[in-house]
Amino acid sequence: MQAFTLLDGLVAPLDRSNVDTDAIIPKQFLKSIRRSGFGPNCFDEWRYLDHGEPGVDCATRPKNPDFVLNQPRYAGAEILLVRANFGCGSSREHAPWALLDMGYKAILGESFADIFFNNCFKNGILPIVLPKAELDELFAQVDAAPGYKLVIDLAAQTVTRPDGKAIAFQIDPFRKECLLNGWDDIGLTLRHADKIQAFEAKRRAEQPWLFA
Repeated sequence: MQAFTLLDGLVAPLDRSNVDTDAIIPKQFLKSIRRSGFGPNCFDEWRYLDHGEPGVDCATRPKNPDFVLNQPRYAGAEILLVRANFGCGSSREHAPWALLDMGYKAILGESFADIFFNNCFKNGILPIVLPKAELDELFAQVDAAPGYKLVIDLAAQTVTRPDGKAIAFQIDPFRKECLLNGWDDIGLTLRHADKIQAFEAKRRAEQPWLFA
């Protein structure tokens, strides 16, 4: 997992509440356990005018001109601005995989569904909970200023607007440490690789019949 330290990224707004995981990545695309390749189908039913199926080249599909994230001004965005209860519905880990593959490294919202919130941290995405009043201002500023960027400093736990205002956010210390160091569950385990290897060598020596 890639470490998250400082992000100076373009912001894209998705001004909807209760966006569920089936909207983020529809069920027909859940046929792989690889973490990559889901980006083109992220928000598939909103993003395209036709019905998407696995194996279809998304580059040839007609895009929905009314879907905000299809606007050219948001191409390459790394920060997604959302509303309340984002990521509700089923617990599919494919949802953060799809968002990350689409390019989003941080999501700012009023609230998140618990399982989705946890899955974001496990996959290198920083979900940030902000008060509704702060989000209202951010949505208004993004709409008014093409190319709108925010600076997210995880170590300092701040989101800084172009006008210089820094918004503080809270994060669990353990989750913060994991993101700063790029530790997913496997990475946390591999921190103890020497001890694991020593245990395995000792067990093989003391109980060789188990390995015959």
